[in-house]
Amino acid sequence: MARKKQYNEEEVIEKAMHLFWRNGYENTSVRMLEKEMGINQFSMYASFGSKQGVFLESLKTYKRKTKLMFDKLRKSNNGIEDIKEFFYNSIKVSELKGNNKGCFVTNTYNEFAQSEDEMIKEQMSNFMDNLKEIFIEKIKSDSSKDEETVLKQANYLLLAKHGLAAATRVNSKKEMEDYIEMIFKSI
Repeated sequence: MARKKQYNEEEVIEKAMHLFWRNGYENTSVRMLEKEMGINQFSMYASFGSKQGVFLESLKTYKRKTKLMFDKLRKSNNGIEDIKEFFYNSIKVSELKGNNKGCFVTNTYNEFAQSEDEMIKEQMSNFMDNLKEIFIEKIKSDSSKDEETVLKQANYLLLAKHGLAAATRVNSKKEMEDYIEMIFKSI
């Protein structure tokens, strides 16, 4: 008879997510995960298959959490101003949480850019494609912009969002606000 789990998978993945967010994938050992999650290696592998499995579940958890922000952005009706507000909200979230860890997805994107890990790359691509689609929708609200301009500006904003996420790790609030203002002067 199988033993009943003595832990909540959502809770242990939340803990793992914060550990990966702080340290990155490569710098997080299985031992560190055991300690942070409060479960042993056997339980971790039984539930998630591998360190990579824990990491993929952590990414999915982060995506679920950011979905609320994405949904709010998608449902608002002020075009480019909505994207600008989204940028400001992202620095507020970082400030409220008191962390200087940047964005989990951006950190992962930087760490895995040259990786051969297709499962992680796919998760990252899906996340970025979703955000880009929202940006495209918002930019299209300005009917004076042609398809090429819309796509270029969406790509620009996506890259600017990566830059902003990295900036939350080291720059002051004023510097980040100035950065946001400069981004949107060129849109």
